[in-house]
Amino acid sequence: MNPCVFVIFSLLLLHAETITSNQLGGGDENGIIMRKCSDKERRALLDFKAHLQDPDESLSTWSAEEEEEDCCNWRGVTCNNQTGRVIELNIRFGGLEGEVSNSLLNLSYLTHLDLSFNSFHGTIPTFIGSMTRLRYLHLGWNEFNEIIPMSIGSMTHLRYLNLGWNHLNGAIPSFIGSLTELTFLDLSNNSLYGTIPQEFGNLTHLQYLYLEDVGRCRVENIEWLSHLSHLEALGMDGISLAKQKYWLDVILSLRKLSWLSLDGCELSQVMYLYSSSFLNSSSSSIVTLDLRNNNLNSSIYRWLLPLTSNKLRFLYLNGNMLDGIPKYLGNLCSLETLVFHNNSVVVKFPDFLNNLSSGCTSLTLQGLYAGHNRFIGTLSNEILTFKNLSILDMSSCSLGPRFPKWIQKIKKLTALDIDYNGILDTIPLGFWDMWPSQLVYLNLSSNNLSGKVQDLSSNFGNNSRIDLSSNRFYGSITNISSTVVLLNLSRNKFYGGMSFLCQIVHGFLAVLDLSHNFLSGQLPDCLWHFKELVVLNLEHNNLSGMLPPSIASLIKLEVLYLYKNNLFGELPLSLKNCTRLSFLNLVANKFSGNVPVWIGENLSRLYVLILKSNSFFGTIPLQLCQLANLQILDLSLNNLHGPIPSCLDNLTSMVQTGSLPTHNVHSYSIKLFVRRHGSYAELVAKYVDHAMMEWKGYERELTSTLGSLKSIDLSSNNLT
Repeated sequence: MNPCVFVIFSLLLLHAETITSNQLGGGDENGIIMRKCSDKERRALLDFKAHLQDPDESLSTWSAEEEEEDCCNWRGVTCNNQTGRVIELNIRFGGLEGEVSNSLLNLSYLTHLDLSFNSFHGTIPTFIGSMTRLRYLHLGWNEFNEIIPMSIGSMTHLRYLNLGWNHLNGAIPSFIGSLTELTFLDLSNNSLYGTIPQEFGNLTHLQYLYLEDVGRCRVENIEWLSHLSHLEALGMDGISLAKQKYWLDVILSLRKLSWLSLDGCELSQVMYLYSSSFLNSSSSSIVTLDLRNNNLNSSIYRWLLPLTSNKLRFLYLNGNMLDGIPKYLGNLCSLETLVFHNNSVVVKFPDFLNNLSSGCTSLTLQGLYAGHNRFIGTLSNEILTFKNLSILDMSSCSLGPRFPKWIQKIKKLTALDIDYNGILDTIPLGFWDMWPSQLVYLNLSSNNLSGKVQDLSSNFGNNSRIDLSSNRFYGSITNISSTVVLLNLSRNKFYGGMSFLCQIVHGFLAVLDLSHNFLSGQLPDCLWHFKELVVLNLEHNNLSGMLPPSIASLIKLEVLYLYKNNLFGELPLSLKNCTRLSFLNLVANKFSGNVPVWIGENLSRLYVLILKSNSFFGTIPLQLCQLANLQILDLSLNNLHGPIPSCLDNLTSMVQTGSLPTHNVHSYSIKLFVRRHGSYAELVAKYVDHAMMEWKGYERELTSTLGSLKSIDLSSNNLT
């Protein structure tokens, strides 16, 4: 070939490749061609989005606009670099609602689909079984219902299947046993029933099997479990093993098993038979063992020994009928957490601690949960042998009437719970600065402790919870740590003003309960420091003045209780910015003016609205009828006049099931370990929503029954 012709031909070829590369989406900095997604798959994703409600705008990057035309750049979408095909769709925690569109079928190369932690509802679509390239399918933590579709049995290349935490019902399908490439299966927390299929024994590659609280299920023959030799984690909470005499042999045959949870499996009803394999079994590899809520007595310690080795770190024995622990538990050289609370027999306190501290466990134990037990005997210095103890729960253990001063000798404490112990005493000197910047949880509530609280700023670390409620503490509240997220000082005798709040510049408070005290003065105008506040309860105090403008800064506020104070004036217009409010109780103050129209227009999440015993006048605004979630409305004992809006008829059924959760609890807990990656135990600080209701002349506080009540009270006005 003529050299000039060759050079011209090469330049033309290079130009053609450049054009092609640009048309396909260009290349990255390493020269790898990055292809755009196909128009077909882009349209499929837009159609999928069109079937959903997206209140959090999680899919805002999914756009038909030209600048967003490459769906490979959209949130949660992963494409193959060479082909441009969509291979992964991960939109977990998206706050999405609706049904799953069959447009996903047009993502024909999809191998990974994660729709977990959303609000998808309806049945699991049968078309998902046609997505046979899928290796990973996570539909957990949604609101899917009815049966598991048979079509899932066609997805024979699945390695990960999670349908847990939904509302699925029906029998556990045996066709799941045909998904023989599975390494992970989670069906937990549904409403399934029947026997666990023997076909599960075909899942010989399984490493993780979670069937906790799967429904009303039982095991007829546990032999299938012995075929799962690669199993590392097994959860069977709530599944009856009452007929499985050799369940322990089967468990011990799983040499790789490190996480075992058998909570509430009726193990107390098992008549144990031990085979030769049990008697000669090698050391267990279990790291986490959960046997709680089985009504077990201390005879279990004969067969528990083979399950406990120096690898065991987390042991849960709570909710049984144990009267102590054996000495061999004191020789578990890796044991970090022992949960022993709520055993319903008498436990000898010194023997309990002596056995636990008899060996190397005294050096490794970090968390001891022994609350709600009937301990007898006195405690001297046995607790001091646990050199690394940082979490101590001894709630409801009758430690009183004197304050247990030995607690101050535990130098590494980060969490302490001694509530409901009948302690009639003062707090020892030095207690409040005993653990500087160290405590993350302190619960001294529901005792008869008295005296002044010296300082609530020095002891506490990040994200700490403090509950001193239902005691006889008195004095003014001075310093509070800016790192506290829950502070409950209710039902004491604190007095003085609330200016201490203004000392916190960058507050993280989520719950502030100062109710049932003797606080006075105005609510300070520095609430813009508390943008994380969810619950504010100041009821039953002597506060006066008007609500400060800075209350508009509480954009996350859900509960506002100001019941029985001396607050006055019109409700500030800025309160309409608190659009997450679900409970608003202003009873027995001196608020005046018209019932604001913006309550109906802006506070659409209200369940409870109580404006009783104030000085509101004018007519009832029609906009209150826009409060579709409202279940309790009390405008009684005001100066309202005019007609009663007919649209309020929908609120007049006194007691019937409503949409408000029966246990509507604002709960803030400390998870010390993450379950399934080790384990966890919790110390929970709770705030329980409530409402004061008058019924036949008697006032009652409603808590657990609040969700089933619908009430309207417009009495003692001038309505027509």
